[in-house]
Formats: sequence, structure tokens, C-alpha cells
Amino acid sequence: MNERLLESGRLGDLLPASYVNQAVESRRSYENKLALLLEKKKWPEEGWSEQWIEMFLSEISMMDTNNFTKNSQVGEREGRVLSSIVARRHFRLIHGIGKSGYLTEVQPKAAGSSLLMKLANALATDALRQFGFTSISSAIIIPMATGMTLTFCMMTLKKMRGPSARWVLWPRIDQKSCIKSVLAAGLQLCVIENELENEEIRTNMKKLTEQVDVLGAENILCVMTTTSCFAPRAPDRLEEVAALCKERNIPHLVNNAYGLQSSKLTHLIQQAQRVGRVDVIVQSTDKNFLVPVGGSVIASYEDDVIRRISSMYPGRASASSHLDLLITFLQVGLSQFKNLLRERKEMFEYLKSKLNSCAAQHNERVLNSPNNKISIAMSLSNFNHESVTYIGSMLFTRHVSGVRVIARHTESKVEDHSFIGFGSSHDNYPSSYLTAAAALGITKADVDLFIERLHSVLTKAGKNSKLLNRAKDGDTDQIADANVEELNIRNDGGDDDADQGVKKML
Repeated sequence: MNERLLESGRLGDLLPASYVNQAVESRRSYENKLALLLEKKKWPEEGWSEQWIEMFLSEISMMDTNNFTKNSQVGEREGRVLSSIVARRHFRLIHGIGKSGYLTEVQPKAAGSSLLMKLANALATDALRQFGFTSISSAIIIPMATGMTLTFCMMTLKKMRGPSARWVLWPRIDQKSCIKSVLAAGLQLCVIENELENEEIRTNMKKLTEQVDVLGAENILCVMTTTSCFAPRAPDRLEEVAALCKERNIPHLVNNAYGLQSSKLTHLIQQAQRVGRVDVIVQSTDKNFLVPVGGSVIASYEDDVIRRISSMYPGRASASSHLDLLITFLQVGLSQFKNLLRERKEMFEYLKSKLNSCAAQHNERVLNSPNNKISIAMSLSNFNHESVTYIGSMLFTRHVSGVRVIARHTESKVEDHSFIGFGSSHDNYPSSYLTAAAALGITKADVDLFIERLHSVLTKAGKNSKLLNRAKDGDTDQIADANVEELNIRNDGGDDDADQGVKKML
């Protein structure tokens, strides 16, 4: 019931005037917030109540033709939904976003859904500026996860660069989705092997420059760099890469998957643009804004790049990613989200401190990767290959998720590309190791429970590793001890998968 109706006097014989006035004030407060949102198109400093958000979404859904009370629907796509649960899940915003051939175009049938799309994109742009991308021109939400969005960006660059530009130069980062994103676009992948700088894995600028010379700048579609990664891999040397791309006139695509949560990474990208060339930046919605998987935010310093990417999208698109992100922006509020970012930084230092203590107890160490402010790596140099594999499986069966355990010299093949030491982004890293990340949303309780379970697993793995080494040296008495230890591990909460891992060791 809007303010005009409340003040019309029609309620005078139904309710006391004082009650109506209270309702008018409440409604006015909501409408003032809404007016400010529509005028400024910025992330509200303070979050809205669930009731206000649901009322807003209900009101804009009534702007779509499928929700008109007397609408004659004779087309093939009229927003009909069989399940009432599905309709409620989408707040009856059924038409999706965009118009044939242009992702950010307004739909005649869907004024409400179009408003949702425009607002979500505007707030996403404001969010990126708040996080450090102060000079980006615009950003749009794409209803695809990071890997497919990278493919989509490369397909757009391919159209802009012409048929001869078919190579993507890629400083190695061992994530299969990155490799497949290039191949899915029908392009050729040129892997640039990294170099070791003490214990940290860094971009090898010499090899990158050499490959530009070998292939020829006109034959290179782009250089695809990475910011957020697993330690001891460091973010790519973005400033140096950007300078090279500017000098050789090569597009620069940045995979900033979960980099928005680190001010160091957003500053790194800003600096890269200042000294060189950055064409497109891709970031995940789920990792950076804690919404369900399925969306990305594409940003650029040039409006024309965003326009070209938007115009490449075939047909309409799902509005789910826009809806999830808009609801999150409205409910959480900028000030609360900034608190989450601050807490994440604090948890990074706390996790690092706890891992240092745990590592020292097991004669291991936290690897020195000073340029990575999200992920932390701990060596597993005193464990044999079988024990390292066991550590990973036992952590998972003990409900520790997100830890990556990397065994030395692991070989893997992704499509036609073979890698040694896969997972470490380096052919010959000096030791096996595990990584853990202080990502957005992590709590002190998460860290404490992880360290407790890690200590337990490392203790058992270390003991069994020593027994196995002696058994392999011919000390048959140790084989029985190893079998006893296997039974102890089985009785300590392991499941069938863990049992199989121990059997392989023995």
C-alpha cells in the first residue's frame, strides 16, 4: 500500500488517524531509501531489511508482462512457469535479462527484470571501485562462472583481433579451468613456465618476452595473467606484463577470480593499468561476494570493450546471478562488507601464525611467499610420496575442505598439454606441500578446527612414514608395526576411502 493511498483519507473510517500516520512514516522511510538507490545507483552504506528487499522485488516483478493481471499471452516466450516454487524462487522475474544480440539491452516485455539488470550492474561497478578499481569505466555481470567467462572474453578479443591472432600466452597456473577456457575458444595455448624466486613461484618475464618474439605480436590474441592463486605461487608480475602488452600492442586479460577480497591485488591491477595495458578483468561472484556459483563480473577501463563483450552474448540470459548479487548488495550493505574484508585480513595473519606453530611441531615450515596475501603453503618435506597422498585423503575424510596437498613430480595431462608437478605451477618445486586459504568468510573457529585436525593427521602420517621406510629397508619387524598402525588409523574415524589410502601405503 503506497503513501498516496494511505494519505487519501479512504482509511479514515477503518483505522484511527494516528495508526495510519505511523504506516505513512514507515512507508515513506522505505520509499526514501528506494529513491536514493535509484538516484545514486551505488551500494547502500547500510543494509536493508529482508522485508524491504522482498517488497522491492515484488514491486518490480509487477512491471514484467507475465505478471500483468489482464495480459493476453500468445507468444512462444511469455514467462510461463509450471511450478509455483520455481516462480517464488525467482521472485516471479521470469523473462531473464538482455535482448537478442545484446546482454545489457532493455526488454520490452520485462521492464522489471531490465531494471534488476541495470541496477545490479551499476552496484557491481560501484563495488569494484570501492575495492580499489577507482578508474574502471564500467562492469557487467555475466551469468557464467569464471572459466566460461574467460572463454567468452577471448572469443570477443578474437573477433576484435582477426583470424591470425590465435595464440594465448599464459604464465602457468595449475588450474584446469584456465587451460580449458583457452581451448574451448578454439585457440592455441602457449604455456610460460614460471621461475623460482627463493621459495616463491614467479612469472618468468624473460620467457614471456621470448615467446612474443617467436610467435609475433600480430599472432597473439592476448596474454592471460592471474592474480589470485595458491601459494607458493605468487600473483603474476602484472605491471611488467602490462608494460610489455602496451609496447607490443597485445591485449591483456586478467583472471582476478577471487582477487577482489585482497586490496593488494586490486592495487596491483590499478598499477598495471597505469604503467601499461589492461583490457579485461574477470572476477567470480561466488568467491568475492559469497553468492551461489554461476556468475562473474567483467570490468574494463574502456566502455567500448564492455560494449563489445555484451554484444557477443547470443540471445537472452538468466537473471539469477544479477538477482543474487543485487539482493546481497542490498541486504549486507557496504559497511558490513568492509568489515568482512578487514576480518579476512586478520584471519590471514592468524592462520599463518597457527600454521607456523603446527609446522614447527612436525619439523616443517611455512613457505615464504610474501606476495600472496590470501593463500599460505606449508612444506611436507619429511613425508614420502605415499604419506603426502594419505595426508590429503585423511584431511578430506575428517571434514577439512579446501586444503590442497601437492606431491612433488605429480604428472597430469589436460587435453593435449602435459604437466610435471601439476598443482604447484612449477616443474620441479623443491618439496611437497599443502596450502590453505584465508578467504572471505573464514572464521577463527574454522582455523582452530583445521589446525587441530591437521596436527592429528600429520602425527599419524609421520609415524607411519617412518615405519614404512624401515620396512622398505628390509626391517621386517617394522611391517607388523605398520600393520598395527594401520588398524589404529582405521579405528580413529577413518572411512573406506581412508582405509584404501592406508592400504596403498602398506
